Amino acid sequence: MEHISQLTAEIRDKAAYPDILVISRIFLPKEAVIGEYIYNRCLQDPERVIVLAASCSGDKVFDQGQQFPVYRWFYPRYWGSGFVESIVKPWVNIVCSFVLAIKLYFRYHYRYIEWGHGYDFPSLLLLSYLLPIRYFIYLHGNDFHCTLHNPVLRSLFRLTLHRAEGIVCNSSYTRDYLRTAFRLDTPTHIINPVIRPEKFGNNVASPSSLDDLRVRVRQAYNIPDSAIVILSIGRLVKHKGFDQIIDNIPLLLTFGVDVHYIICGQGSSESKLKSLAHRLRVDKRIHFAGYVPERELAGYYAACDIFAMLTLLDTKANSMEGFGMVYLEASYFGKPIIAPRLGGVLDTVQHEENGILVNPNSGYEVFQAFNRLCKDQQLREQLGRKGKELAKGRTLHRSLYKSEG
Repeated sequence: MEHISQLTAEIRDKAAYPDILVISRIFLPKEAVIGEYIYNRCLQDPERVIVLAASCSGDKVFDQGQQFPVYRWFYPRYWGSGFVESIVKPWVNIVCSFVLAIKLYFRYHYRYIEWGHGYDFPSLLLLSYLLPIRYFIYLHGNDFHCTLHNPVLRSLFRLTLHRAEGIVCNSSYTRDYLRTAFRLDTPTHIINPVIRPEKFGNNVASPSSLDDLRVRVRQAYNIPDSAIVILSIGRLVKHKGFDQIIDNIPLLLTFGVDVHYIICGQGSSESKLKSLAHRLRVDKRIHFAGYVPERELAGYYAACDIFAMLTLLDTKANSMEGFGMVYLEASYFGKPIIAPRLGGVLDTVQHEENGILVNPNSGYEVFQAFNRLCKDQQLREQLGRKGKELAKGRTLHRSLYKSEG
């Protein structure tokens, strides 16, 4: 981790002509979807970017191994709760990102800022008035959704979006939601997240390695090789729809399917889901894996035959999921998907191509999708192959600068 007081010629050699300052309070090695998205963006143009981010566990070693300079502001690991969590933390991010961005400008004279998410945007707005730069702001869903209910924040956020050179949305759903919330003429771009195989470790390098992982995970849960395994990954909260999948396990067993269901994740609904499995007498078929680190997820993807998430749009949760990253990961591993026909999922799952889209509120439609995929191996393989192909697609971030020169 570099400090502003330690700017040396070595950094200039490392990034010969950096002119884009990428700012994100969430950045690797901290495991988070936004951090992964921004990191993948930086890997596309390592010679052009400088990164400014909040500190996190393990960042010093991680930063030293990058092809681009990374600077950090101090970010306490434990904030407590209440006032400190909701008020002090955002202001630390706003002030630190603002001050250090100005210091870095006098070192690099960068021409652009790419603001990695909508959080802490007042810092970006101030920088746009003080520095001769242009900027792009990235939006993922919750980062701008949280500004909509505060009139002052909403007005300031609208101004920030209006002054931007461009807005980058992680999905068409996020873009459409943005257009509904703010009527703007700022150019808007859709750049979906991509898969970086290295995040899963070295175990995804060959089919034989994945086969070994598949056997290992199945043996850990005493699942026969011939059984059908359904996998879900996410926070165990009500609107994720884990209960709907559990409801289908007894029905599939009745129809002669030897099926098991693995759930990776933690959350407030865990005890209710376990009680549901016990009440339906399928607790031996439902396996709660708990939190699984990213480097171990490859084994779970390899072990499953179907990936399913039936997330609902929860308007009361004051949150939105702009992109279904787990669906993209499942496609990367060649797994057919069952997903809801709504939200950011539609950028990832194409009906009858790499998965089956369903109405999550229709029990009949959901069961038919599970029954069909469980019994048709050829269809599973067909959807999986197409998914691997679709997961390779990407839009390069340098397309934002196509008018240069």
